[in-house]
Amino acid sequence: MTNFLKQIFTWWHKQTFGTFLYTMLTGKFIGKDEFGNKYYINNRGKRWVIYKNNIESTKIPPEWHSWIHFLVKNPPPENMKKFAWQKTHEENLTGTKKAHKPDGLLSSESNKNNKKYENWKI
Repeated sequence: MTNFLKQIFTWWHKQTFGTFLYTMLTGKFIGKDEFGNKYYINNRGKRWVIYKNNIESTKIPPEWHSWIHFLVKNPPPENMKKFAWQKTHEENLTGTKKAHKPDGLLSSESNKNNKKYENWKI
């Protein structure tokens, strides 16, 4: 019951009721990625995604990102071959404990010398 109410009154929890109706009436299911996001298209060519959990655009893997932004015509195949050098997709980690903190950042744990200039040696 709470999930139903969240869908009606909030847009940041999966999909709204309007998106649900639009998907049911006009959407054709195209595929699903490894995170559980579902991708749809209508007969006019509009493409959209229904996220599995919370809405976060960085949860779309690169192959689906290129499809949803009309960079490629065909959706990616189910079992797409990945190269050994390719990393698995990771969502944007800004604001979390796993966020990238370069050396010299005040909140980073490294003890790098943060001097902004060098003294002249006379």
